[in-house]
Amino acid sequence: MRLFVAVWPPPEVVRDLAALPRPSVEGVRWTTAEHWHVTLRFLGELPDAAGLCDALRAAPLARVSAAMGPLAERPSPMLLWLPVAGLDGLAAAVMAATAALGRREEPAFRGHLTLARARPRTPRGALRRLTPLALSASWDVEEVTVVRSATGGTGSRYEVVERFPTGP
Repeated sequence: MRLFVAVWPPPEVVRDLAALPRPSVEGVRWTTAEHWHVTLRFLGELPDAAGLCDALRAAPLARVSAAMGPLAERPSPMLLWLPVAGLDGLAAAVMAATAALGRREEPAFRGHLTLARARPRTPRGALRRLTPLALSASWDVEEVTVVRSATGGTGSRYEVVERFPTGP
């Protein structure tokens, strides 16, 4: 079971994201509303979600404010994302609570919401034509979710396994 821990933007932010222009560019695949989340920790393959859920039940998950934007970034030639600030402490709490699970090598947390991906062999610089996309939004993070990711020929499908409310 491929698992990650994430927060999701509220409906009003999803509406604003959906209103962004999505020009057709050869080799670029836009993400859709059912994929718009911020990953706090990717764990990869686990036999089940029980240990992860137990760890998060015991974790101090403080309520925080997320601030997305203001400008889309290209962290690599293959990705276009909106940065999301304010989640570092929550990501650190998730990491500490789940340190015994999943992958051992963890990249530094960089809060973001992915807008588009370039397919392999996409002409170099295709994503450059998509910026500058701009969107500023903020929201209070009221829950953290455990998400199962199933990959297939048409992309990933996400299923929320369990929700954990953040505290005051």
